[in-house]
Amino acid sequence: MRIQTLWEGRAIFAVLILLGGAGWGLHWPWLIAVAILGTLFCLNFFRDPNRSGSTDVRDILSAADGTVTEIVEMEETEFAKKPMKRIGVFLSVLDVHTNRAPMDGTVTYLNHFPGTYPGPYLDARNKECSSKNEAQTWAFESAQTVLVVRQITGAIARRIVPWRKVGDAVLKGERFGMIRFGSRTEVFVPLEAEVMVTLGQKVKGGETVIARLP
Repeated sequence: MRIQTLWEGRAIFAVLILLGGAGWGLHWPWLIAVAILGTLFCLNFFRDPNRSGSTDVRDILSAADGTVTEIVEMEETEFAKKPMKRIGVFLSVLDVHTNRAPMDGTVTYLNHFPGTYPGPYLDARNKECSSKNEAQTWAFESAQTVLVVRQITGAIARRIVPWRKVGDAVLKGERFGMIRFGSRTEVFVPLEAEVMVTLGQKVKGGETVIARLP
């Protein structure tokens, strides 16, 4: 467990501790059980294992753990403003929610979209969620290429945590932020990149090669 990652769940853990204390004081075993199960669930959610992926400069790593739900060619309209391949990964509540840099480079763009509050927010498996839900867009630039990464919240939890800022240098696989609970992460890669994953494939952030530059 990493302190930085666990810290993002501090309010949730505090509520669970209070529930457990209340259950103990009121002699309500069921409330104590709820608090214990909730704590175990959150400890699992906020886990943040170390990862080691390919160091080849051509290899682009997944930015998130989860399941590949989309591979499509489309216009990236926010930063690159050109056709790119979008690889979408859905993160369930059982996946690690730390996001990692897909390549060595520098953060050159960071923009937060608050979403269409008060909603409705879409399920993160819905391809239209990027235009409705709270989201954050990053651009990573290197000598080889430019990648765009978009973090998108799910229908219930709406919390994106950035750990880097514009101008920061990042290493491939280095953590740059996280999304709390069910969510989606998209990586836009150049058209000439060869996609190395398939729909339905499980991937690990900072470890699985999702695309390869020529």
